[in-house]
Amino acid sequence: MSPQSTPDFLINRELGILEFNRRVLAQAEDPGTPLLERLRFLCIFSSNMDEFFEIRVAGLKEQIHLNPHMTGPDGLTARKAFKEVARISHTLVARQYDLFNNEVIPALGNEDIRFLRRTHWNEEQAAWIRDFFFNELMPVLTPIGLDPAHPFPNVLNKSLNFAVELSGKDAFGRNSDRAVVQAPRTLPRVIQLPDEIAGHENGFVFLSSILHTHVGELFAGMEVRGCYQFRVTRNSDLFVDDEENKNLREQLQGELPHRHYGDAVRLEVADNCSEEMMRFLLKQFELGREDLYQVRGPVNLVRMMSVPDKVDRPDLKFPPFTPGMPAQFAKHPSIFQAIAAGDILLHHPYQSFQPVIDFIREAAADPDVLAIRQTVYRTGTDSELMRHLIAAAQRGKEVTCVVELMARFDEEANINWAEQLEKAGAHVVYGVVGYKTHAKLALVVRRENGKLARYAHLGTGNYHPRTARLYTDFGLMTRHPELCQDVNDVFTQLTGLGGAHEHKHLLQAPFSLHPCMMRAIRNETERARAGEKAIIVAKMNSLLEAKIIHALYEASQAGVKVDLIVRGVCALKPGIPGLSENIRVRSVIGRFLEHHRIFYFWNGGQEDVWLASADWMDRNFFRRIETGFPLLDPKLKKRVINEGLKPYLKDNLRTWEMQPDGSYRRRARRGKGFDAQAYLRSLLGGK
Repeated sequence: MSPQSTPDFLINRELGILEFNRRVLAQAEDPGTPLLERLRFLCIFSSNMDEFFEIRVAGLKEQIHLNPHMTGPDGLTARKAFKEVARISHTLVARQYDLFNNEVIPALGNEDIRFLRRTHWNEEQAAWIRDFFFNELMPVLTPIGLDPAHPFPNVLNKSLNFAVELSGKDAFGRNSDRAVVQAPRTLPRVIQLPDEIAGHENGFVFLSSILHTHVGELFAGMEVRGCYQFRVTRNSDLFVDDEENKNLREQLQGELPHRHYGDAVRLEVADNCSEEMMRFLLKQFELGREDLYQVRGPVNLVRMMSVPDKVDRPDLKFPPFTPGMPAQFAKHPSIFQAIAAGDILLHHPYQSFQPVIDFIREAAADPDVLAIRQTVYRTGTDSELMRHLIAAAQRGKEVTCVVELMARFDEEANINWAEQLEKAGAHVVYGVVGYKTHAKLALVVRRENGKLARYAHLGTGNYHPRTARLYTDFGLMTRHPELCQDVNDVFTQLTGLGGAHEHKHLLQAPFSLHPCMMRAIRNETERARAGEKAIIVAKMNSLLEAKIIHALYEASQAGVKVDLIVRGVCALKPGIPGLSENIRVRSVIGRFLEHHRIFYFWNGGQEDVWLASADWMDRNFFRRIETGFPLLDPKLKKRVINEGLKPYLKDNLRTWEMQPDGSYRRRARRGKGFDAQAYLRSLLGGK
């Protein structure tokens, strides 16, 4: 059976993303998940769906408009894909609000964490809320009556708004029957009441409830016939013309404000919204009925993410966890001495990210350090690492930062850091036009005993201290001369001009990463055909690249045992007789976001292992600057196998197994339960 003969062997990307979000929603369904974490997972699901509509659904709508008959690799036209996406999305959102209203909120109430509905306020609560409205809300609210002089406002992407139905005349004799009230983003969406007012420790009220109750105060002399919250999601992809681009930063700065006002792709309204108002809103945003999502509760659940942090109930959250610290750092007064004594592997979040921060901090302060080079993809708006790089530049060190301005939703933060770095005297470059710089690299040049020595950090994840506490990633700190030379060559290539380098150890996209992975898969295939043992184990976020998938199908047909641990979307179909019966795909969803990229090949017993910044996707292989690196220390290679792969193959509590049709089922538990993340917390965590 030839995998190239039909698109039936590839799964649609958008449908695969929705399957991942279904697994995220299942964490909120699971009664074994601590209660406040169930609420958090509902918010994470909302956040994921927001981005899905802003980027993926927006892309489908553009395809429908530009080329409605073109099919994708999966054989679906954009119109057919959108129809299925809309059907599944409506089902998932309905389930989300069913969980919110019928399980999570009642369970929180049983724990005296209450969200007080306006129909249940007592006199004291109503008085406090009325004062809050007049003192905190009304001064910043701008009601907009809709009439020929006041057209429908340009509503911000994902902002909370209220559509108001009115009757009567205002002070000027106008009788407009509709108005819009926009809630400023500075306002909290959930307000915590004082304990003495709430009657218990954790009492909350929704901003929407307060505004519903007092919206009449904004329209004196008129009757409010209805008030309905709504939220519109817009296309948030940025367009940068590579051919016309003269200054990427300036072009992006001009584009960023438009992100808030892109074409509408989804309308969320309260379930009590009148039919007349729904039709009116759909018309304003030029959306169809399939784009309408009626919900029973807040239209912006993602803004409830703050609630678990406001509630001091450790018994309703994941147990506190302290990352461990590798012993090597305690043995040496300097981080450079620790690295010089031998390569160090960091496994986040089980081990602390602090050594990476200390690496740059010490380099910035060390008079023997001459130069620091680092890639910047996502670091956050408040980054200690970036402050140390700025300090290094101010001290006169040669600081070079390759800042990726097109890191989606982090563009503004990266522009701000780029400006601060330049003001401090650092060299700031934006990589290569047409290619995102996604590699995670840092290099320090230090004078030691009259000679120059290089130290490098290579990672699978971002230089972002907050996500390093939530995402699973590996980072390698090394002084290995050849590996550090490879890293130096990548920086030279990114900042200057010239041909592709022949690296000793490093793989680099868009040059050597894809060919190397293809060779490694084909090597296992040939060994299997020769009757030898052949194994491939790969862990990543997404698997979409067609040539890799076809090579894996051929490997399976030859008898290679293939285990794929893919957290998110996977276009490959496992378990099809004659095609992929030797391939298993599993997804692990737990407390931490699985983010490693690990590629293992048996290779006749040599056990080749690569860590990488790249998933097996077209964009990572061909449209990004990515790196893959080997573990040259046999002990560290064994650690990656024992920590990054084997526990996930053994996990039977947090694992979902992919079926041939693209759906997922929880892995059947046989014998004693095993949770990979819990095992690694116990193995590597601090005391």
